[in-house]
Amino acid sequence: MPSASRNTRRVDVLIGGAGFAGLALAIALRQGLGPSFSVAIADPAFGRAVNDGRASAIVAAARRLFETIGVWEGVEAQPILDMVVTDSQVEDAVRPTFLTFDGDVEPGEPFAHMVENGALLRALVEKAQAEGVALLPTAVTGFELAVQPDRSEGNEGAPARASDRVDVQLADGEAVAARLCVGADGARSAIRERAGIASRGWEYGQSAIVTTVAHERDHHGRAEEHFLPAGPFAILPLMDDPAVGHRSSIVWTEAADEAARIVALPDDEFHGELERRFGLRLGEVKAVGPRRVQPLGLWVARSFIADRLALVGDAAHVIHPIAGQGLNMGLKDVAALAEVIVDAVRLGLDPGAPAVLERYQRWRRFDTMAMSVATDALNRLFSNRSDLLRFARDVGLGMVDRLPMLKRIFIREAAGLLGEVPKLLRGEVL
Repeated sequence: MPSASRNTRRVDVLIGGAGFAGLALAIALRQGLGPSFSVAIADPAFGRAVNDGRASAIVAAARRLFETIGVWEGVEAQPILDMVVTDSQVEDAVRPTFLTFDGDVEPGEPFAHMVENGALLRALVEKAQAEGVALLPTAVTGFELAVQPDRSEGNEGAPARASDRVDVQLADGEAVAARLCVGADGARSAIRERAGIASRGWEYGQSAIVTTVAHERDHHGRAEEHFLPAGPFAILPLMDDPAVGHRSSIVWTEAADEAARIVALPDDEFHGELERRFGLRLGEVKAVGPRRVQPLGLWVARSFIADRLALVGDAAHVIHPIAGQGLNMGLKDVAALAEVIVDAVRLGLDPGAPAVLERYQRWRRFDTMAMSVATDALNRLFSNRSDLLRFARDVGLGMVDRLPMLKRIFIREAAGLLGEVPKLLRGEVL
């Protein structure tokens, strides 16, 4: 391969994708290794993603990451103070509560917050700029491992030596030479595909309808998850809006064809379908945000790494939203990869070396597979019309609800605080 030209931009790490994961990783690396360690992010969506009208649940460990890298302060976040879980039919007049979670994961620390994506993305972009991350409003279109001939004495004609960089081509024609390329470009990752990394999984035949609703009564920080035969219907509390009042985010799972039908309904008919599932606890309800439909599936990359390449977030794994862990799993990837790279560079090692990347993969792959299996099992257990399974799961939920120690373990797992937790998720600087 030819060597990089003088006009090639040279960086230590190039990240493809400027979502939560890509931006958080860039900031963490700059803060951990200082201005001599160069980081660039390439994404054609810069300037548009900050208008994302969706909201996300940020668990306690992920909030600690954002707080540690300096982007949490100033972002309006609604704490989830308690959560109730029901299991019923859509037409049931009463939905008995089988499981509740309340209190803090640590004193004064709620187990999760709801944050509007646009506000958090704006904070991340501003922080990345302040930390000196190069923001490139273009896409990664290709890359190849740069190898160099061994010209040492007596080795003329010998095979090329291992590469010390990857040469990346961008859509605007610029070339970048990086010691490590990170794919953070989402579920349909072009970087993963170009690296030849296959993913394994399946579609569920379900879609999630996502929208924002206004309601008469205050939610008081309560989240609700109603397990209905078609899939979970989650009501997640948001901060009040002066224009519409009390608000919640809805994640509503249906069979794919039914979801498409519901989203296409006129406003009054859509409202009727929404009200049947939402219930009357918060009074009159009305959709005040755009309706979005997201097909659901389970996909895990066969490898999270390749030569001078690492995958994070949805580029590495996509799971069912039944437990609200997809984004938070991606932030675990970020915290683990940032820690591995910072540790290696401080020891004088190459951040793209195979041993460094293998450490990242060992750290994250088992946890990812375990969470994937758990969410798949939950979806199959609850998204059905079997009376026998309904009885069994309701007995199980009731037992968990009556065992405080077991419930606390569930809460800490949901908050991302069990297992080998990376430093950033513990609130520690790198």
